[in-house]
Amino acid sequence: MNLQSSPLLTDLYQLTMLQAYFDEGMEDTAVFEFFVRDLPPQRNFLLTAGLEQVLQFLENLRFTPDELDWLAACGRFTRDFVRFLETFRFTGDVHAMPEGTPFFPHQPILRITAPIAQAQLVESRVINLLHFQTLIASKAVRSVLEAPGKLLVDFGLRRAHGAEAGLLAARAAYLAGYSGSATVLAGAQFDVPLYGTMAHSYIQAHADETAAFERFAHSHPTNTVFLIDTYDTEAAAEKVVKLAPRLEQQGIHIKAVRLDSGNLSEHAHKVRHILDQGGCRKIGIFCSGNLDEYAIRQLLADGAPIDGFGVGTLLDTSADAPYLDCAYKLVEYAGQPSRKRSEGKATWPGRKQIYRLHAADGTLERDILTLEHDAHPGAPLIEPFMQAGKRLSAAESLQKTRQRTADEVARLPRHLLQLETSPRPYTVEISPALRNLAEAVDRTAH
Repeated sequence: MNLQSSPLLTDLYQLTMLQAYFDEGMEDTAVFEFFVRDLPPQRNFLLTAGLEQVLQFLENLRFTPDELDWLAACGRFTRDFVRFLETFRFTGDVHAMPEGTPFFPHQPILRITAPIAQAQLVESRVINLLHFQTLIASKAVRSVLEAPGKLLVDFGLRRAHGAEAGLLAARAAYLAGYSGSATVLAGAQFDVPLYGTMAHSYIQAHADETAAFERFAHSHPTNTVFLIDTYDTEAAAEKVVKLAPRLEQQGIHIKAVRLDSGNLSEHAHKVRHILDQGGCRKIGIFCSGNLDEYAIRQLLADGAPIDGFGVGTLLDTSADAPYLDCAYKLVEYAGQPSRKRSEGKATWPGRKQIYRLHAADGTLERDILTLEHDAHPGAPLIEPFMQAGKRLSAAESLQKTRQRTADEVARLPRHLLQLETSPRPYTVEISPALRNLAEAVDRTAH
């Protein structure tokens, strides 16, 4: 089974509901929307990410013979239902915000319109894909905002919660504005620029630190970055200064040194002084080691002469906000609007659109959440991406998505760009038409 595309990568209740829909002959069109109920602490906006993987999943949705055999043998489903699944495909429509769009609570970033069995089955994987990349992109952009112009590299694969998480975190971080990733497959699969240096083990495996530096430089003459904190950071910096002229004579230019432990600000200041005094002003300083946007902000506030940062564990796990309170809910079935009215989890009914209004200076002013056909001033955010199970256009390059993301983030009001919670939350108006529909649905339900 292909883990990433298998329809069995779902919750059991999706399949038990499909069996029940099948038994009851329920085939009408259902409309589901994905949204986030609340912003996590210290977040003033979120960035959409993961739509491309959702579209790929829907395009390729089908049960393999082995999966059908397993379902038939597990004893939970009827033979007729399993035969029905043999030709199961996604034939619905997908509307969504483009990846990289800033959004806010209760705004649907994706809508799926399809026969109810199709729209229901995909729920778990759709949430899984959208939730994770949105979470990581929304974390990554905070470092981008704190360190404009600095090299930012995703270092988090080894401590990500699984292989797919590490790979998709590299994609989401690049989308959000990171310079690249150390994850090689992200380069092969998504054209994410790759960055890497060396490990402490390489230095330890050599009897002499200078010899380790020199041999590594000859192995990688166009990408020479030395890790200098294996033993004594400042002593290693002195060795780099002595080695640099010899390498220069051989046409090898040292790009940077990397610091990975200790007081990074203090070490960076001392190393910069050593390099400059030794005539190595062009050698940069790259830092890693339990970094996040808060640590980066403090280092830069200290005036630490650091040119780039490797951010790993705290990014790929979104450590300070490890999940989003998100949902994928039915808003219409068989042409009738529907809403959930559970305490604390009520939803808005009907197919929706969001109109974004901008101030005179081009920054975001407010959004209007309304029904799909209730036109308002502003730019509509939800666009069609798939019709009758087919994409409406080819996949956009990640580089183009990344540039659009930067343009959209640049339009956010300054008070939303700070790391702490803004005292002025962004305004999302609920239109009268949407409120009236909710009241009408409630009256009908009663």
